[in-house]
Amino acid sequence: MTPQLQQAIRLLQLSTLDLNTEIQQALEGNLMLEVDEAIDEQPSEAESLDEIDDASTLELNTTGDKIPDELPVDADWSSVYDISPPRSRDTSQESEWDISSAAAETGLRDHLLWQTCLASFTDIEQQIAEVIIEEINDDGYFNGDTHVTSESFHSPLITPQLVEDVLKRIQSFDPAGVGARDLRETLIIQLHQLAADTPLRGKAISLLENWFDLLAENNTLMLRLRTGLDKEALEKALKLIRSCNPRPGQSISTESHDYIIPDVTVTRYNDRWVVESNTNNAPALRINAGYACLIKRGDRSHDHQLMRDHLQEARWLLKSLQSRRETLLRVAQSIVSRQQAFLDRGAEAMRPMVMRELADELELHESTISRAVTNKYMLTPRGVFEFRYFFSSHVGNDATGNHSSTAIRARIKNMIHAEQPEKPLSDNRITTLLKEQGISIARRTVAKYRDSMAIPSSSDRKRMI
Repeated sequence: MTPQLQQAIRLLQLSTLDLNTEIQQALEGNLMLEVDEAIDEQPSEAESLDEIDDASTLELNTTGDKIPDELPVDADWSSVYDISPPRSRDTSQESEWDISSAAAETGLRDHLLWQTCLASFTDIEQQIAEVIIEEINDDGYFNGDTHVTSESFHSPLITPQLVEDVLKRIQSFDPAGVGARDLRETLIIQLHQLAADTPLRGKAISLLENWFDLLAENNTLMLRLRTGLDKEALEKALKLIRSCNPRPGQSISTESHDYIIPDVTVTRYNDRWVVESNTNNAPALRINAGYACLIKRGDRSHDHQLMRDHLQEARWLLKSLQSRRETLLRVAQSIVSRQQAFLDRGAEAMRPMVMRELADELELHESTISRAVTNKYMLTPRGVFEFRYFFSSHVGNDATGNHSSTAIRARIKNMIHAEQPEKPLSDNRITTLLKEQGISIARRTVAKYRDSMAIPSSSDRKRMI
């Protein structure tokens, strides 16, 4: 496998964000490459490449010295030039928005520690608070024990009661409900922080304090008998409880969000689906004609050889990028041609499709298809989908042919969405309904698909009403 082919394969499997990073590193390390900022006024990359090839080849051929299309197989393309590390950021030039955005990414524990500075803790209380905060998980729950925490200090001044008092003060911090030891306590804390004149606030707190087990079972009949509330008042109290956040710590998240940049766009034009490459997902590159013309015949100096190597590497990169775009476009066009029913009618019309079928149609290796569909996205009128989403196995035979697992999942989801809340559909009933539609699958398959969509069982759905 030649270095050029290795590079093309590696670029094909990169996501758009990783590809942009790769291009930026190439721009910083190869003097022959530049961004084509006026692409509309300049010839295409292929035309520019051909012009540079013709000019440099003509000049080099006068001495019989031609740059080869490929280096020897044992050569390492990345060793041709050094990729310099990204330039360090000048923090003095950061805008206020950049600084505030970085502050917004503070984690839950840092957020709580910041609030301890405003809580007027003594030195001992501050030390206790820091230990308690370390025991608070990402959901906002305190996983420790006040007795164990007090013993860890090995000081008679720090008692379990003092630790409990500090914990109570932390439970008044933002976000509401943080520092609780269980679900019941976090809900009570959040209700206590509501305005005192909130309707049925006291009744809701009483339900949690005295009848939490009945609440967990959603036993409204016994709750009415035990509390003496009528149906309307009980419903309002339950609604108030449901408005609380069971995982308060999740409101302070440090997750980094990767934005999806589609590689292709799919639009409907004159009653047919058209696939186009997204030309804005990566900068357009071209070879710097000025530097290319500096290559002189007969010059075998070190600097001249470095320029020749850079030119060869730039050609490789441009050809690899072009090959990547063409492969992605071909794969996307083949997917769209097979999944037009999905684009017209939705997930229930998804056809079964495997990578081998596309590989045979496009005369590519199955591993190439696998690389082309990984972390590549398609923008359609129905949303943004990863290429892999359109591949699913054949499930269930009937007179009309096979069904895809994606379509069956969509049907199950729609059935559950349309069910009567007081009479949720069991897996057996869903299996029967699918069989009536010509889809024959086992009950355990229905259960597996339901679990994969994070849909509770029928008994759990009934208790959640």
